[in-house]
Amino acid sequence: MNFTDDVAAVNSLQIAYDALKKEIHKKIVGQDAIIDDVLLSIFSKGHCLLVGVPGLAKTLLVTTIAQTLGLQNNRIQFTPDLMPSDIIGTEILDSQREFKFIKGPIFTNFLLADEINRTPPKTQAALLEAMQERAVTAAGIRHILPEPFFVLATQNPIEQEGTYPLPEAQLDRFMFNVWLDYPSVDEEIKIVKTTTGTINNDIQTILTSDDILQYQQIIRKIPVNDSVVRYAVELVAKTRKNTACTSPVAQEYISWGAGPRASQYLIIGAKAHAAIHGKYSPDIDDVKAIALPILRHRIVKNYKAEADGLRVDDIITRLMS
Repeated sequence: MNFTDDVAAVNSLQIAYDALKKEIHKKIVGQDAIIDDVLLSIFSKGHCLLVGVPGLAKTLLVTTIAQTLGLQNNRIQFTPDLMPSDIIGTEILDSQREFKFIKGPIFTNFLLADEINRTPPKTQAALLEAMQERAVTAAGIRHILPEPFFVLATQNPIEQEGTYPLPEAQLDRFMFNVWLDYPSVDEEIKIVKTTTGTINNDIQTILTSDDILQYQQIIRKIPVNDSVVRYAVELVAKTRKNTACTSPVAQEYISWGAGPRASQYLIIGAKAHAAIHGKYSPDIDDVKAIALPILRHRIVKNYKAEADGLRVDDIITRLMS
């Protein structure tokens, strides 16, 4: 692909992205930043963790985005008694007395893992191989998942009793950790009017699976200046204690910093962020624009940060300044 083709491809992605958002807003009121992060993670071939209280239309968001993208979607309600086989699938003995693998709900394009922290670690771990390798292993046989494959997991930040916090290894599999807040008064008025009447906005499919796979490849091909790569890597390195790049903020307030996967996601996310804004190469502002949702679940703050009332976002903002 030559430069002219690359420019045309990025322009096509920007047009498709604008059309997607317009279609999604037929059902979803506001939440622009949330929609941006979810779509960016899809085009970057990542996964998204959505943290928000009940009733903020997380499930509706997933089904609406899946419809606009022409993707098959499944929802799993995570509960304490859920087993790995309920997600991956299981082998049964059929009428021919032969073992047959019955695929679980993970065999889809768009998986909503609802309240993922309500199930024990052994069931949470069933998602680890799928999220990283795009495949699952059952009875010693590896099964490839359909492409594209995307996991959007939700957590309720209020109730912590009877929950199982995600381990660091699984949190690191998520590209974005997005915090979903309450709508504004004007947005809530519009939500109430829309959902308590007879209006039914049909969602049109804007892209196909093949389109998404093509755009994922286009984003990978976008060039990045070495100075931008260095900024992203040094930003991540600043979060680590007792290294050459350690920031005084990290030394004072952070117990554990982010790993190399954060640097990778910063660059691929910056590429996608640049593309949807019509730029043919990302700059440092693109890295900063997606730094919070990429870093906030990869940093463990210490007791001093808790005592001083500092949030993880406050620490990241200081590191970027």
